[in-house]
Parts: sequence; structure tokens; C-alpha cells
Amino acid sequence: MSEWPDAWSDQNRRNQRGGGSASAQPEGPRVMRQVRRPDAGGHGGPRPSAPPYGGVPQQQSYGNGQGHGGYDQDGYQDGGYNTGRVYGGPGGGGPGGPGPGAPRPDWRRRIKWTAITVAAVLVVTTVGTYFWADSKLNRDVDLSKVIDRPEAGEGTNYLIVGSDSRAGMSAEDKKKLHTGSAEGQRTDSMMILHVGGNGDTLISLPRDSNVTIPTFKGSESGKVKGPLGTNKLNAAYAFDGPTLLVRTVEYNTGLHIDHYVEIGFAGFANIVDAVGGVEIDIDKGFKDKYSGADFQSGKQTLDGQQALAFVRTRHAFAASDLQRTKNQQKFLSALAHQVATPSTVLNPFKLYPTLGAGLDSLTVDKDMSLWDLASMFWAMKGVSGGDGTSMNMPISGSAGGNLVWDKAKVKTLVDELNNDRKVTVTGD
Repeated sequence: MSEWPDAWSDQNRRNQRGGGSASAQPEGPRVMRQVRRPDAGGHGGPRPSAPPYGGVPQQQSYGNGQGHGGYDQDGYQDGGYNTGRVYGGPGGGGPGGPGPGAPRPDWRRRIKWTAITVAAVLVVTTVGTYFWADSKLNRDVDLSKVIDRPEAGEGTNYLIVGSDSRAGMSAEDKKKLHTGSAEGQRTDSMMILHVGGNGDTLISLPRDSNVTIPTFKGSESGKVKGPLGTNKLNAAYAFDGPTLLVRTVEYNTGLHIDHYVEIGFAGFANIVDAVGGVEIDIDKGFKDKYSGADFQSGKQTLDGQQALAFVRTRHAFAASDLQRTKNQQKFLSALAHQVATPSTVLNPFKLYPTLGAGLDSLTVDKDMSLWDLASMFWAMKGVSGGDGTSMNMPISGSAGGNLVWDKAKVKTLVDELNNDRKVTVTGD
């Protein structure tokens, strides 16, 4: 078969090889391989009608009957050029969108892997934070050294102690916080927090309470000592530290203390500053040159220095120790509420400084876990929110300047706490 279209002369063919054309007529286009040629009857047969489009044979649609991306009869794959999709447009492969055969984004898969990644980051961060925080706890108190302990009742009892420790404070810090420079370490406040199923109860133990300091095992020597007889409650701590204080509280109440938590002056102020201050409503303004207190009545936010003055003041009140314990309860509950708010817990710029300041400042018993500590703060928040009870230890009078506990009320209170019943006893 001839390789050239019909009616082309030898001269035309020579010209196509580079010899030029002698014809005044323009040359016809060369037929491409992929163009399907019409059947020809030979040089002597009838001449086919002229192709449309100015003499260029029309190409066959490559996708005709072949589906997307089909092949023509000569085996050439359609690239979309014959359908006008090469420059994009609906269904095209360019800027107009994915082609008919292009894979669509698998959004379910993307969402799944995004969720898995976020969950993994949260788990790693949570676990890392837990071990970091756990390593900062000062577990220095060994309650196994306490002798002759009462049986544990239902619920959990925490002995929370604020000491006048000035450890790590500079002379400037002592002056700023009005702590004085007394040597040694004493308990400035003591509270029992009972966490149970029938409401949490916070009970303040006035430091001037008249109690019996019984026999005890020395925290350093390990030898049994005492009894030391009748004295102020805070004297127990001064004699032999936390273990003797726990022993004295258990002996005079009959309550089993499960955990011990202590914080000093500087640590208390640092926690308040780290959380951004604590809002509190002061019923009546007062001043005290000894603590540096100078407060007006009404709602206000206290910084660390002001907070320490607020909880230490006693000379401004007639019933000095009892009013101070009420202020301490009120402030600690407000502090716990502030620490547990989403603005602190969900803000790493507040959470980590608060945890760092608090955990560095706390001294706890060897069996205290972070979960126990969190439970304590949550219970204190509940007390401030009205879900629990806050009170002073019931007082019946005084002896030698010390406050005497009401034995009948104390017995009823302890029985209710040991059996985790709703507290009905009230205190001043």
C-alpha cells in the first residue's frame, strides 16, 4: 500500500524530502500515525472526500467506548487532549480539579491518624508530667514510727500543717513577709481534712489547744520517750517534729491519720503568686503590725505576701486563735478552688509553675501519692463550694490560757468521721 495520500505525485513526495515544491497550492498536512486513515481504493480508485477542519483528518476520540483513560485502535492511550481537558476544568487533571481516575482524599483516614497522633502526644505529656511531679514531692515523714495508733476508720484523714519554717529565706524575704527570724520550727496552723462519701469535713485545731503529749518513739533515736504531760498542741511539733504531732493528735482524738502534709511560709507565698493570686471576700477589714496585714472589707485578690499576712494574723482579733483558724480555712479553700480551675489546669504557663512551687514546698509522708494529694485539694475545693463542712474543734472553755476541747462533742465528731457519716457537730 502507498505510504502517501492519494493524488500526491512523485514530485510532491520529493519535495517532502526537502526538495521544495513547485506547486502553487499549499501542501497538505502530513498524516500522523495515530490518525486512522480511511480505506483507500488505490491510486486508481475514487478519491475520498476532503477531510474537514481545513484538510486535517479528524482524530478519533480516544475515550470512545473505552472508559476513562482508554486506548484507540492503534494502541495509543488518550491523555485527555482530544476532549479539551488538558488545561483543567470540571473533571480535568489541571487546576480545575482531579481527573476522573484520580484518587480522592481519604478524609476518614486523615482524621483517624490525626486523632491517634493527638492522643499519643497527650498520653506522653501526661505520663511525663506525672513522673516529673512525683519526683518533686518531699516524702520525708515516716508514719510507721508512730506508736499505739488507733484503728483506721472509713474515709481518709489528712493532717495539714502550716509551719513557720524560714528555710531558704533571705533576710530581705523575712522582712518582706514579716516572718521574723526566730530559730527552730513550729506549727502555725493545723487542720484535719476528712475525705469521705458523705461530704468532706475540714476541722481546724487551734495551736493553743490544751492536750496531753503521750509517750512516743523518738524520730531520730528510735527510743520510747515521755509522756510529756499537758501542753499546747503546737509544742508536740517543737519537741520531736511531725511524727510526735501525729501521735499527739491521734491520742487526743481517736482518729487515725492516713496522710501528713506540711508547708512553710515561703512555699505558701510562692504557690499563691504562681497561681496568679487568690480572690477572697473579707467580711471586715483589719490591720496587724506583726503580720503586716492591712485589709479593707470586700472582694479582693491577694498576692503571696498579702495571703501570708491574712492567714497569720491573730493580734487583730479578740478571739485571736479561733478567728485565725477560720481565716486559714477560708483562704486554703479559696486557694484550692483557684488551683483546680480550668484557667490553671489547662494553661501550662500557670499549671507547671504552680505545680513546681507547690511540690517543692510540700513535705509529705512516705506513702503519699500524687493521686492522694489531688484528692486532698479537690476535697478542699468542695468544702469552699458548700459541698462539705468547715469548723473549729469544739471548745468548752480555757485553762491557763489554753483552749480546752469539749470532750463529749469531740467523741461524737470522731464517731461520725470514723463511720463516714454526715457531721452534725458544730464548733466555734
